[in-house]
Amino acid sequence: MRIAIAADHAGYELKEAIEARLIALGHDVSDCGARAFEPADDYVGFCAAAARQVSRGDADRAIVIGGSGQGEAMVANRFRGVRCALWYGGDPALVRLSREHNDANALSLGARFVAVAEAITAVEMWLAVPFSGEPRHARRLGRLEEESVS
Repeated sequence: MRIAIAADHAGYELKEAIEARLIALGHDVSDCGARAFEPADDYVGFCAAAARQVSRGDADRAIVIGGSGQGEAMVANRFRGVRCALWYGGDPALVRLSREHNDANALSLGARFVAVAEAITAVEMWLAVPFSGEPRHARRLGRLEEESVS
């Protein structure tokens, strides 16, 4: 699978760990930054680059990571065709449902709220779970695209 990944300084260490795991699993990973820990960096450009790859069809999925994951998800969801779910730990069923019901093609992680091992487990599940294709979910996704303004 082609996966774009991005993080700011707060998510940098988690990004590096997830990226290494994805590569070990045989995925084609595009690192959209940050490429070094820089306390003054800004998540917007990094996350936009990852989401843009999904929007253009250059990546199948994106993973964006920051301190809370909130801003990162907001950036990703500005791109047509990107459906970014947010997860910052807790019940992994939320990650599964983001795929089964919402066909999420981007996942935002809050690095300050989730341990590395927990995040890797969630990402692996998120990548493995298919969209259910149930008519009610497909209908909702169609409506979401119709309502998109950009």
